[in-house]
Amino acid sequence: MVTRLPHLIATTARLAWEADKSALRLVTLAEVGRGISQAVSLVAVNRVLAHLLETGTTAERLAHAGPALTVAGGAALIGAVLRSLSTAGTGQLEPKVERVATERYLAHTANVELEAVEDDEFHKLLDSASYGAGSARRMVKYCQNVITALMSLIAAASVLAILHPILLVMLVAMTLPSAWAALSVARRRYTSFHVWVQHSRAGQLISRLLISTEAAPEIRVHQVGPFLLHHFRAMSQSQEGEQKRLARLAARTGLIAAGWTGVATAGAYATLGGLLWTGVMALSVGGTAVLAIRSGSSSLNNLVLQVNWLYEESMFVGDLHRLCEEAAKRTIPVGGLPLPKEPAQITFEDVAFTYQGKDNKRALDGASLTIPTGKIVALVGANGSGKSTLIKLLCGLYQPESGRILWDDVDAADADRQELVSRVAVVGQDFYRWPFTADVNVTIGRPDEPPNQERLEAAARYAGAESLIEELPRGWSTLLARGYKGGHNLSGGQWQLLGLSRAHYRRGQVLIVDEPTSALDAKAEQQLFDQIRMLADAGQTVILITHRLGSVRAADLIHVLDHGRVAESGTFEDLLSDEVEGPKVFRDLYRIQAAQYATEAPAVPSQNGRPQVPGGRQ
Repeated sequence: MVTRLPHLIATTARLAWEADKSALRLVTLAEVGRGISQAVSLVAVNRVLAHLLETGTTAERLAHAGPALTVAGGAALIGAVLRSLSTAGTGQLEPKVERVATERYLAHTANVELEAVEDDEFHKLLDSASYGAGSARRMVKYCQNVITALMSLIAAASVLAILHPILLVMLVAMTLPSAWAALSVARRRYTSFHVWVQHSRAGQLISRLLISTEAAPEIRVHQVGPFLLHHFRAMSQSQEGEQKRLARLAARTGLIAAGWTGVATAGAYATLGGLLWTGVMALSVGGTAVLAIRSGSSSLNNLVLQVNWLYEESMFVGDLHRLCEEAAKRTIPVGGLPLPKEPAQITFEDVAFTYQGKDNKRALDGASLTIPTGKIVALVGANGSGKSTLIKLLCGLYQPESGRILWDDVDAADADRQELVSRVAVVGQDFYRWPFTADVNVTIGRPDEPPNQERLEAAARYAGAESLIEELPRGWSTLLARGYKGGHNLSGGQWQLLGLSRAHYRRGQVLIVDEPTSALDAKAEQQLFDQIRMLADAGQTVILITHRLGSVRAADLIHVLDHGRVAESGTFEDLLSDEVEGPKVFRDLYRIQAAQYATEAPAVPSQNGRPQVPGGRQ
């Protein structure tokens, strides 16, 4: 702790300096002033005792001690004022330091590649680093306490060193056992935290599920409550066992430290008694020494305790710094080649990609296809065929392991990532439902620009969401977050209309719609496809991902994916035609779906020999 103490205080000071320079100066000067006032007070007390133990009448001794008493009282008053100033400065610093640390944590996290967020080890670091901001705030208070205790200790130690150097040695010996105990307990707690952090997060997740509005219907219909409570109880009890283990170790460590402290304390007072007995030390000096030992022992114990807490919190702040360093290595690159303003096509050349933890099973395995701009291009295929992965690569969320994605002749890997994502608008079947107002849920599609009401209304008209907005209690200003005052809940279809509005508001060159009609009725579905056709006619590129193969009839080009490769490509008519050669994957899937909509029933012979349709007239 001694070797790390300067580094810990310097780390906290840097955060505090960034947060509020004037408040940091106030706290530092006030604490230094308090230390000086305490040293002056101890020296003054020594002079008071010396005068009181002199020969002469009581009045004479008090008269001689008066100036020293005045100095002691003045020092105490100044110390009280400085303490108040330090407390005020610390209260001003703490929330600002937490904000600065939190912003640093969030800024680094928001800019890392998607692969980093999905990495288990990186996410574990995210969990532990999330405590770093609160720890940074608490470190301000602990640093203040450390400086207070340190200045008090210096004051007491200086007096003891002047009175007799051996007393200073005994003072240190009295505190070393508690220092060892505090450090041991802190290390155990920190190690335990890292072992149990994800277990704890899982328990918190289960507890949140029990009060979640989204999970509430299924919890009640399927009576999931007892199941969740059972697992919450089991996880909590296992953590209780860990806390019990730590408490037993802490008690044993504390008992050992207390025993050694008792021996050292007895030795200190025995030494002091010996000095007084042999006449080496005067009685007045002995009285001052007792006060200094008590003050110094208290200050040293407090210093060890505060440094221990500071050390423990600093380990979490260290996790925060490690996260920032790791995030900087995995951040989304800035800059790159400009993309063509009006590309003629986007080409995938033998693209391969594998998700982390998928046992080297490729999601895309040499996929090659072309997306002509200004057209409707459909991606179809069975689940796991690679459609969504291909779109994530197109949006720049992942980088291919091999192969290239070209915007005309510019490789997306060398392009400016910010420009690339600005060219794309996405509305997926699992798009995020932001707990904000209705207008923010749409305009957040282009957060880099000021909200535009005319553009907002046009986006709502495009998605057919005008009547939805009119029916909301406060129109565009309605909060879409159930569980808050004034909050409103939307159905799945209504949310999908807002998601489509958001994508349209963004006005990307490439509009990607993933299962856009999954929650829409037949009328809204037909209206949406009419809008998509109009967008393509106006020159926008639309990429449509759907399992409803009848919905891709209006597509200019269809790519059929199978096991990470493009199995066949063509128009709707080409892929159904028997005259065009190919594996006929699309045709087989289409016929399976079409059979589910067949309404023609087999004829049933009537008694008079004429065919009869079941349920109809002869």
